[in-house]
Amino acid sequence: MSKEEIKYEINKVLDQFSDKALQELLAFLKELDAKNEKSHYISSALNRILEEDKDLLAKLAQ
Repeated sequence: MSKEEIKYEINKVLDQFSDKALQELLAFLKELDAKNEKSHYISSALNRILEEDKDLLAKLAQ
């Protein structure tokens, strides 16, 4: 999947999120970006969090 296809798919999912959930996700992503030197660790941690908290993320999106 290309970078543009991934962005498109992410945007489709984000369109379902509430304003509050989007703000929280943005804050989280900005924090991750600020700690970019640990990107590999953070990336794997983010993947683990997203996998473990699918239900919570779905509830936030409502």
